[in-house]
Amino acid sequence: MQIPHNGDVAAISAAHRGQYLTRGRRLEYFTIGYNSLEGAASIVAGWIAGSASLVGFGLDSLIEVTSGAALVWRLHHDLNAARREQVERTALRTVGACFIALALYILYESSSMLVRHVPPERSIAGVVIASASVIVMPLLARAKRRVAVQIGSEAMHADSKQADFCSYLSAILLGGLLLNALFGWWWMDPAAGLLMVPIIVKEGVDGLRAEACCNRCGLQ
Repeated sequence: MQIPHNGDVAAISAAHRGQYLTRGRRLEYFTIGYNSLEGAASIVAGWIAGSASLVGFGLDSLIEVTSGAALVWRLHHDLNAARREQVERTALRTVGACFIALALYILYESSSMLVRHVPPERSIAGVVIASASVIVMPLLARAKRRVAVQIGSEAMHADSKQADFCSYLSAILLGGLLLNALFGWWWMDPAAGLLMVPIIVKEGVDGLRAEACCNRCGLQ
């Protein structure tokens, strides 16, 4: 998706920028609230069921809360270009580091479950949580991208990818939980967790390279 050039952004700013900024903040407040509830529910359900992928999904939700909070900060300082760039870089690096830590946790826990042959309990709560996320996250990502295009924000566009990422994880998680619940294929749960790892690592590396990304995007 193309972000508008500076001239286009200026034209948008004169007429509707405040409206889009307000919409963007509302989306981020929703992100923070929804993912806080989703994260807490996923971690509790995963702990009860012994599901590494479900706990990992909950931790990913908390990472999205961090990203959403950084974007709220960024949108509140939209008119200060220097401040905007600093907030964006800090947020991306923080989230990148969290993703790397999350990937390491899932890699260890899922591998350990497979080696020890420890079956998780079936988690209906996990299926419900993942199903809701599969529906909500793509809609949220699309709404964020619309705002990103209108205000010319690479930070907002990157944050929309967090929602996309969550929807991918939801689908992987849902598949693993359903196969375990329907057929007793317990090994699908840790396998689903391992499938998350390369995706999470890629997002983490991209986040840690925030400075180069910001320079290419021309956020000055």
